[in-house]
Parts: sequence; C-alpha cells; structure tokens
Amino acid sequence: MTIEIKPAKASCNYQELVKHDRVHTSLYTDPAIFDDEMGKVFYSTWVWVGHASEIPEAGSFKTTYVGKQPVIVARDRKMKVHVLLNRCRHRGATVCEHKKGKAASFVCPYHGWSYATDGSLRGVPHPEGYADILEKGDHPLVGLRVEEYAGMIFATFKDDIEPLDTYLGAAKKWMDLFMKQGGGYPVKAGNAHRFRFPGNWKIQLENTTDAYHFPLVHKSFLSSVDQQTLDMLDFVEGSGYVEDLGNGHSVMVMIPELVDLEANLDAPIPARFEELAQQLREKHSEEEVRRIVRAVGGSGFNLNIFPNIACSMAFFRVLQPITVDQTEIHHVVLTMDGGPEEANRTRLRMHEHFQGPMGFGTPDDSEAWERVQKGAGAGKDLWILLNRGLPKEIETEDGRRSDVSAETGMRAAYQQWKKLMTA
Repeated sequence: MTIEIKPAKASCNYQELVKHDRVHTSLYTDPAIFDDEMGKVFYSTWVWVGHASEIPEAGSFKTTYVGKQPVIVARDRKMKVHVLLNRCRHRGATVCEHKKGKAASFVCPYHGWSYATDGSLRGVPHPEGYADILEKGDHPLVGLRVEEYAGMIFATFKDDIEPLDTYLGAAKKWMDLFMKQGGGYPVKAGNAHRFRFPGNWKIQLENTTDAYHFPLVHKSFLSSVDQQTLDMLDFVEGSGYVEDLGNGHSVMVMIPELVDLEANLDAPIPARFEELAQQLREKHSEEEVRRIVRAVGGSGFNLNIFPNIACSMAFFRVLQPITVDQTEIHHVVLTMDGGPEEANRTRLRMHEHFQGPMGFGTPDDSEAWERVQKGAGAGKDLWILLNRGLPKEIETEDGRRSDVSAETGMRAAYQQWKKLMTA
C-alpha cells in the first residue's frame, strides 16, 4: 500500500522570494513556508533514506525520516528493500523505536498488532473482537515508492514521479566516482555523529558546495594538519570548480587530481600515509596498497543530491529538517567493507579529526550556521546574496559551471526548490 501526501496550495509568491542571484531570508524564518516545503519538496520528490550496507541482511532495518514523516527502511526475507511509514494502522503508534537492528517483525507496543518486514499485517491479538469486519490484507504498513542507485536508497510518497535514474541525471557519474573510495572493497556506511543546530535546513544545504568559507571558518582545522595536507586544501585559488548538475544537484570539485581515486596510482604516496602503506605491504601487493591508500583520504569533491544528502569527500552528510529553525545533521562515517583494519582505522581517525563535538570542523560550521539564522531575524526585508561566480559561469554539457568558490551549487538548489514550490 502506498499513499501520496498532497501539498497545500501556495500561500506565498515563491517566484518573488527566489531570484536568480539571491533569496529572501523569510525562507529561513517563516514557519508557514517550512510547513509548505515539507509537502511540496520532501513529500513530492526523491529523498535519500539510507545506504544498502546499512541493511545488509534479510530482516535488517534502520529508522529515519522523510521530511517529518517517520519511516522504517527494511529488507524483507527475500532481500527486497521497503520503506514503510513507522505508524501502526490501528491507532497510529510507532511500531519501531530502534535506530537500527534486525527483526522478524515489527510489533506495535500499544495493542500488539504485528507486521512483517515487507509491511504486511501478520497478526492481531484477540481477533474474535473484530468478527468478520477486519481484513488483514487491507491494513499493511503504508509503503513508499523505493528505488536505488549505486547502493544509495531513495524513497518518495509520489507514485507518478519520474524514475530515480532520470532524477539523478548527471549526478550519477559523480556517485559512481564517490563509491570508488572503497579502495577495491565495497563502501560501508557506519555510525554517525548526530547533532542539531538552531537554524533552517537550507543553510546547511548551502554549506556543502561553499568553498568560499573554508579558509576562514576552518582555520583551526587547517592549523592542525601537516604542510603537505595544508597545501592540498588550499583550493580556493586552485583549478577546481562548482557545477550545476540539474534538478538541484551540484558538485564542488576541490582537488581535481582526486576526482577519480583509481587513476594516477603511481603518484607518490603522501607522507602522512607512508606508515599505513608500510603496514599494508605486509599483506597486499603494491598496486593494492596504492589503491587503498589513495582511497583512504576520500574523494576530492563534494556532491549535493537535492534535497537531503551530500557525498562529502569521505562521509555522508544527511540533513533532517525539524522545525523552521532547527535542523538535525548526521555525519555518517564510511569504511571499506572487508577492507584492511589499518585502513579503516585511519579513516575513522580522519573522520573524528574533522567531525563530531571534538572535531576541528563541525563546531566551527555549526556556529556559522547558527549566526546565519540569527542574522536572518534582524529585519523583515532582507536578502541572502548568491551571486558569487556569476561573471565566470559557463554552460556545460551537464548544466552550468563556475570557479570553486562560486555559489553556483546554491543557485542550483534554490531554483529546484522554487520549481517544486511553484509546481
């Protein structure tokens, strides 16, 4: 069973709030706009809900949200993936409160209705009370439409939406490149740093393709790395670029030589990875060592997939809207499934170096996002400028491109937002 959530009629003139080079701050502050975009964006397009490695076996599941709707992502006994509304069909209680796990069924704690991992209603306590007025086949958990690409699982409430393959479009080749950081092994999504910041979800959406802020906001991080890494991360004046990939998706290429992690394997191993390389040589060929070491540091780009997932160098950044001025962020660590323990340990330490409450990056980013939200409340007729890089923007086969510090990715996201909000 599927259900489509119909968005409300427009209450604002969104054409006037989103220009080609700026957006109005009411997009950050107006609760009515937030409620409207839940229906017109999150319930009307493809939304990322997980990675295949998070539910590896029959009965594996995770819980998450599509917009503000709680869902269960589960594999049934035939290994098919389902995305189910986490809501009992009897009286509406959630049937699963665990973040992840493995189960044969989901049982409502209120009255004991039980559901199989494909959502079908399996049992009802004391069925004689219903006599012949309850047909179990009519009351499965509500299922969303589900499709997958490159191990990335997406769901939508909208049955007549374009196929996921079409929606992703030019982003697919970047997803394929991103998955090469398995270093010859499958990519595995692990645990996440979860935190909330007092700001609108679109503020974070902008950040993933914002190279302009990096040297300033992340001074503490840059002061903590070796000179070779510092030189590599000095990309604002480099040859990278930001490209609009269509449908709100965009890519920011910061380190062009690390776009394809399977290329240039004969390049010198960075000094910071030489100890790891020596450890790996005890069990792996030189070619394998170079492939693994090159992958450990992650890809040289950030990929934004509208509206809620970023493939960001070496981790997934997932955004979850809570209220107009509250957003939850999940920074999901990625490892090599079955890969060398030494390499995965290095990836974990690198993740911790930047992410989480003790990292050098997350606290600084969070403060910047909070300040944007505070500033948005400073007046009623304020605009957010998104015009950086416009003079250098050129047409490409996939969309539009400008230099690495351009706001091309943000413009792409807001034009897709406007398209959905005015549909």
